[in-house]
Amino acid sequence: MITVVFVYFQPFIDIMLKGKKILIGITGSIAAYKSILLIRLLIKAGAEVKVVMTPSAKDFVSPLVLSTLSKNEVIVDLTNEHVWANHVMLGRWADVMLIAPLSCNTLAKMANGFCDNLLSAVYLSATCPVAVAPAMDEDMWHHPSTNRNLELIKSYGNKIIAVEKGELASGLFGDGRMAEPETILNYLVENFFRGNELEGKKVLVTAGPTYEAMDPVRFIGNHSTGKMGFAIAEEMYLEGADVTLVTGPTNQQVNYKNINVIHITSSDEMFDACSKHFINADIAVMSAAVADYRPIETSLQKIKKQEQEFNLQLTRTKDILAHLGKEKKQNQFLVGFALETNNEKQNAMGKLKNKNADCIILNSLNDKEAGFGFDTNKISILYRDGSETNFDLKSKKEVAKDIVSFVISHVNEK
Repeated sequence: MITVVFVYFQPFIDIMLKGKKILIGITGSIAAYKSILLIRLLIKAGAEVKVVMTPSAKDFVSPLVLSTLSKNEVIVDLTNEHVWANHVMLGRWADVMLIAPLSCNTLAKMANGFCDNLLSAVYLSATCPVAVAPAMDEDMWHHPSTNRNLELIKSYGNKIIAVEKGELASGLFGDGRMAEPETILNYLVENFFRGNELEGKKVLVTAGPTYEAMDPVRFIGNHSTGKMGFAIAEEMYLEGADVTLVTGPTNQQVNYKNINVIHITSSDEMFDACSKHFINADIAVMSAAVADYRPIETSLQKIKKQEQEFNLQLTRTKDILAHLGKEKKQNQFLVGFALETNNEKQNAMGKLKNKNADCIILNSLNDKEAGFGFDTNKISILYRDGSETNFDLKSKKEVAKDIVSFVISHVNEK
C-alpha cells in the first residue's frame, strides 16, 4: 500500500503587515484561484482584507470562499438590492489596493479610464497606492497593446508585480503566470510597509560558512547554514536599511530582491568583500562562521589516497572582525559573533575588547537547540560598556529582531 502525505509549509509571514488595510481586486482569470491563498496569508499576517470582484471573476472563484477567509463581505456590483456600494470610501479606506490577478481586459480599462464595473470605479477613485499582479497567456502578455497598457498604468504611479515563467492554462510554457502569493506578500512589505528606523543607513551583514580548498573536490568547512545571518539581513532591510549581505555557500535565499547579495566561497573572498563594503557602512554585523585556518597549499589535482597517514599543513586565515575593528571610524557600529563551547563569557569578552567591536553576540553549543543547523537560537549581547543582555531560546527570526532592536537603540549613542 502506498501512503501519500501532504505537508504544508507556512511561508515567512512578516509582522510588518499587522494591522494594515489591504483592498484586493480580483478579475476574470484562471489565476483567481491563487487569491484564496493570498487572502489567507494576509489574514494570518494580521492584515485587514476587503475584496472587490468583477462579475466575470465569480466564474473562477467563489465570493463565499473569499468572504469567509477575509471575514468581510465580498462586493461585486455597484448596487445590491437598491443599496449603493460606496466605491469612493473603499479606495480611501485601504493602505494599498492590490489587483490580483489583473486580466488583460481590466488592464486595458485601467490604461484608458473605462469605468463599467465596481472594480474599475474603485480603482479610478482610489487615493491609496495601487499594485497589480498581471496574469495572462504568453502571447497576450507579449502583445504590443499589453506592453503599451502596462507602460500607461505605470506612468499613472501604479506598481507592477512581475509575471513568472511557467505552465500556463493554455498548456504552453512561458511568461504570463501571476506571481505566487508568497512573492506578492513579500512585494507588499518591500514596497509599502518597511520601517524607517534605519532609513538612510548602509548595513553590511555576513552569513554562512567559508570553504577553504584542499584540492578541486575537498575543502575545510563547518556546519553553518547561514540562517542567522540571512534573518539579520532581512530584519535590517525591513527597518529601512540599505543592506549588503556577503554569504558563504548556503541553501538560504533572501525574501526581498533589493537586498544586495554577494556570494563568496573562501575566507579570503569574504575578507575582500567586507573590506570593500565596510568603508561606506554605518553598521556591520559579522555573523558568518569564517574558517580560522586554511591549507598552506592547494593541490591543483585531486589528492590521491596513498599513505596510511596524511599530514595537512594549515595557516591562519585573515581575521575579518579584527581588521574591520582597526579600520572602524567613530560613526560606525561593529557587531561580532562568538560561538563558544567553554568559558563562553570570558572568551566573548576577550573578543569584544581585542577586536574593537561595539558588541558581541554570544551563543553556546552547550545550549540545546541553539547554534548550527537549528531554526532556534539563544543569545546574550555583550556591549562595550560592560553590560550584558540575555535572551531566552527563540526562533532565529525573533533573535534577529532582538539583535536589530539592540543595534537601533545603541547606534546613535556614538
